[in-house]
Amino acid sequence: MKTIYHLLMVCAALGAAPAWASGEGTYKAVCASCHGQAFPKSPQLGNKAQWAPLIREGQVTLTAHGYVGVRGMPAKGGKPDLSVEAFAEALNHMVNQSGGNWKTPDAKTLQAIQAEIAKRQKSQASKAGG
Repeated sequence: MKTIYHLLMVCAALGAAPAWASGEGTYKAVCASCHGQAFPKSPQLGNKAQWAPLIREGQVTLTAHGYVGVRGMPAKGGKPDLSVEAFAEALNHMVNQSGGNWKTPDAKTLQAIQAEIAKRQKSQASKAGG
């Protein structure tokens, strides 16, 4: 009986997960409005030519810069409460649908992404302040 109760609790928790719990889900909920339509200067999902130079920037750099906001894209894709992990998964989904082959960032990669985010934010703050 106890096992059934725990199983039911896990199923309920999974059912209550937000739509952006997966990379594809986050893409659909947050990113598709720009990356799934002909939004100006936004690389479109599946367009290998548009994504190739971005993919070459590397997972750490592209994830961090996109998370902070870059090239007209708002920080976190315009969703202020989006976590780095969820953003990274959505970006992985887009990259992997567009000619790349990225993996979910491990702890070391997430640490590098966080460091690049801090560096980018500091750079943006110094440009805004002077």
